[in-house]
Amino acid sequence: MQSENRLFDDFVKMMNGAAGTIAGMAREGESAARERAREWIGGMDFVSRDEFEAVKAMAAAARDEADALKARIEALEAAAKPAVKAKSKPDTAKS
Repeated sequence: MQSENRLFDDFVKMMNGAAGTIAGMAREGESAARERAREWIGGMDFVSRDEFEAVKAMAAAARDEADALKARIEALEAAAKPAVKAKSKPDTAKS
């Protein structure tokens, strides 16, 4: 037994339309909020993950190069010290 009541049909159609409208408004509001957040964060000079990783890799390479150069300088200084001591030693044979 099926009854047709146009009042209920119209009410259901109206509610479905309202639900669709509300869902669209929610999507639009979310999109607008994301755009505002991007603008706000963009104005704060944050860097992207890719830029951060690139600078991090450059810093690690520079640190490794500085360590290698420091070791090289220390080796050169260690090699030069005995030669300097030998030259500065007074000659005691002449008396």
